[in-house]
Amino acid sequence: MTGAYVTAGAVAGCDFSGIVEQVGPDTSKTKVRVGDRVCTVVMGMNPLEPTIGAFAEYTAAVEWSLIKLPATLSFEEGASLGISFMTTGQALFKSLALPGHPLQPATQSPPVLIFGGSSATGTAAIQLVKLAGLQPIATCSPHNFELIKSYGAAAVFDYQAPGCALDIKAFTKNNLRYALDCISTTPSMEFCYQAMGRAGGRYTSLEPFAEAVAQKRKTIKADWIMGPQMTGKEIAWPKPHGRPADSTMAEFGVSWTAALQQLLDKGLIRPHPIMVMPGGLAEVLNGIEDIRSKKVSGKRLVYLV
Repeated sequence: MTGAYVTAGAVAGCDFSGIVEQVGPDTSKTKVRVGDRVCTVVMGMNPLEPTIGAFAEYTAAVEWSLIKLPATLSFEEGASLGISFMTTGQALFKSLALPGHPLQPATQSPPVLIFGGSSATGTAAIQLVKLAGLQPIATCSPHNFELIKSYGAAAVFDYQAPGCALDIKAFTKNNLRYALDCISTTPSMEFCYQAMGRAGGRYTSLEPFAEAVAQKRKTIKADWIMGPQMTGKEIAWPKPHGRPADSTMAEFGVSWTAALQQLLDKGLIRPHPIMVMPGGLAEVLNGIEDIRSKKVSGKRLVYLV
């Protein structure tokens, strides 16, 4: 983050896991206790709450957003869960409004395109779509095909292959109505729009989308979301990323976090493959550069702070 997104002295970072050190004054209503192993997502670098962020030894979080880690998951794995599953839950079951739910599968199984299936949000989305009783169709590079098949993809396509979008349209019999764009660039949006069926549908990205592309097919409802907005708190960032407080989003967050806890406790979802990196916080920027230069694929980088 640069420019107006940076608040001097504020803590950055969204994903974290750790041990509860202190709870609020009304302990009769809390689901967590001191000593619990938890993970979640917070909105780092928010000027309204400059002391809250994941890139620190201690942080604060909304109590209902905390997910207790099963004994089978390490802190490193837990640190990779929050933003992936919070973002995909919001994208799939609020923005795209998919039929069905991971705890109450749909009776029919329409296809759902997940562009960028080998990303952390991609593998989370594949699992959730399948649990909801739908058919996850994913794209990635060929060297990650087996990875995303292992997460439950019904079909996998090489997004770089000529005519790939039309191949997906043919595979889905010109009836694709839902697309989650985990890459969220103009080319990825154009790909999704080309793959979607004649009747249109819904498209959701994780960054602001290109209005010029959206205007090409007005039968497709385009939207974009940010995972941390699920807390319902105001985010004082510049447009278009800034968000007013939203109690309805918080209500969805409460129900979705409870659903995630059930899915984790039952062993129905698992984290994206991780790579624990040395060097702590000082090496995070180098890790970001490795991702940008595509030296890392199909893994999430985790740093101990």
